[in-house]
Amino acid sequence: MKSRDMNHDWIATARTLSEALPYMQRYAGAVVVVKFGGNAMGDDDAMAEFARDIVLMRQVGINPVVVHGGGPMINDMLTKLGIKSEFVRGKRVTDKATVQVVEMVLTGLVNKRIVQAIMDEGGRAVGLSGKDDDLMVCEADDPELGFVGRPVEMNPQVLRDLFKAGIIPVVAPVATGMQPNETFNVNGDTAAGAIAGALKADRLLLLTDVSGVKDGNGDVVTAMTPDEVVAMIESGTIAGGMIPKTETALKAIEEGVRAVVILDGRVSNACLLELFTEHGAGSLIRPPR
Repeated sequence: MKSRDMNHDWIATARTLSEALPYMQRYAGAVVVVKFGGNAMGDDDAMAEFARDIVLMRQVGINPVVVHGGGPMINDMLTKLGIKSEFVRGKRVTDKATVQVVEMVLTGLVNKRIVQAIMDEGGRAVGLSGKDDDLMVCEADDPELGFVGRPVEMNPQVLRDLFKAGIIPVVAPVATGMQPNETFNVNGDTAAGAIAGALKADRLLLLTDVSGVKDGNGDVVTAMTPDEVVAMIESGTIAGGMIPKTETALKAIEEGVRAVVILDGRVSNACLLELFTEHGAGSLIRPPR
């Protein structure tokens, strides 16, 4: 007869799973849009961990949508091809040559790498872009920037069809335009917010390389209302690269997303911590109850 000492780690794992049950029940059937990018995209272990979290979310009844970026990979390919970039007010001008590279890298290399990672973890995933089934139709956000798009029409039925089939959509932020054969590069956060709004998602998770929105003392603010976010922007407390992320959050909430979380994608299992634990992770933005 064999005997086994109960390892404290096993007990803690079982307790964690038990405590997660109410949160799994809360999110069963919910749509959660996850913007994936940053350093984790270039690290095989981090990519596998992220994919495992997404597969687990689907396994417990959540309908996740992954929207990704790929700026560093685009820069690398432009350099290899000898395509020089012009900048206006610090932003890259996306001409026809550049947008072709953007589409090639995002819908090919990056998108399929994420799809493969999810498949490797036992999930079912399909890669697509904003062009597929006219998911995302854009206009030029700023004519001086060329083919940088602003979503003006969303058609998310293809994502709902994939949900019904038990498939995880992985979306590259490349979109069609109003004119024939028109292609736009869309900021990843902007695309994720537009998709979340079109689906009236329960959560939009914006994974970043920082710990969240910080107050004047440098401490992470765990919960905010839209009005508080606006006040922090106006006061200069929210500044730099956090401004467009919080503006994306505000627009998504206006379009019907229940809550947006800006969280640190460098933290292990960040999505699971946010969804399935009492304290969550990062900065939660939602209207007052």
